[in-house]
Amino acid sequence: MLNRISLRQMEYFVATAKHGSIATASAQIHISSPSISAAIAHIEAELGVQLFVRHPSKGLALTAIGTQLKQECEALLERASSLYEIASAANGVMQGALRVGCFQSLAPMIAPEVIYGFARAFEKVNLQMVEGDQRTLMARLQNVEIDVALTYDLQLSDGIEFEALARLPLHVLVSELHPLAQQSAVTLEELAALPMVLLDLPMSRDYFLSVFAQKGLEPNIVARSRSEDVVRSMVANGIGYALFNVRPRSNYSLDGKRFVRVRLAGQQRPMLLGLATYKPMEQSHLTRVFMQRCRAYISDQYIPGMSAPSFFDPHMTTPAADSGA
Repeated sequence: MLNRISLRQMEYFVATAKHGSIATASAQIHISSPSISAAIAHIEAELGVQLFVRHPSKGLALTAIGTQLKQECEALLERASSLYEIASAANGVMQGALRVGCFQSLAPMIAPEVIYGFARAFEKVNLQMVEGDQRTLMARLQNVEIDVALTYDLQLSDGIEFEALARLPLHVLVSELHPLAQQSAVTLEELAALPMVLLDLPMSRDYFLSVFAQKGLEPNIVARSRSEDVVRSMVANGIGYALFNVRPRSNYSLDGKRFVRVRLAGQQRPMLLGLATYKPMEQSHLTRVFMQRCRAYISDQYIPGMSAPSFFDPHMTTPAADSGA
């Protein structure tokens, strides 16, 4: 009977079991809810068992037999994935599934050349990219929902392995009409009293605020957004300045107004851009090859989609004690 249950149906069942909701699983794996429901119903009918108990307030909970079947399905899916590894090693053809996470503010610049460029180079690779903030990516790694993440060294747990590829120093973004736009550099003391627009992402927010806190300062936040494009537009329209690490090649916001980058004086810890993996999870050959591509494409001297770090100090060092902060 098991030959009438597909691997794809098992994937849908396992995803639903992990998230406790068909709707959430649908959003995470980008498959319609009816398709997931049909897959679960098919498995239940084929095996003659009930996989879930449906609680109106708590969502779906696995039955005892559902828990056992989830473990078996996970094992079968892992063994099926290893078939591609064996085939790749035997014939030199890269194939199989690769799940790559990418910090959302990095994705517009890095994803086309580095991530999807990999998929174009190896047509038999089934690549899935997941965008998210740091908290989301770390959870996905630890839940073994992604194989590797291109992200920052922000609040990494003991279970996460991080390999730094490039340093991204802080800089100040202001509108071209802002009084600071003509300065070569600006200090945190000068910024503290001025209106600030905050990129309000988990962990990123803490990083930006900690820069002021270390100096005993508190910024004057007048607006905030989780969207990098919204923050840049507010800056370009004169609402306030913002702190950023990424350097998009365009100096214009989406509404066509120009902004200017100004060097932040002093020795602030830069963000480290790199590869995050989950230590207990053995890296596949496909993941290792992708990581090697990232090492070849990303460095202090060049990051796809970003402007050159014209005011980057190559002698700046990163305090070891802060590398995971």
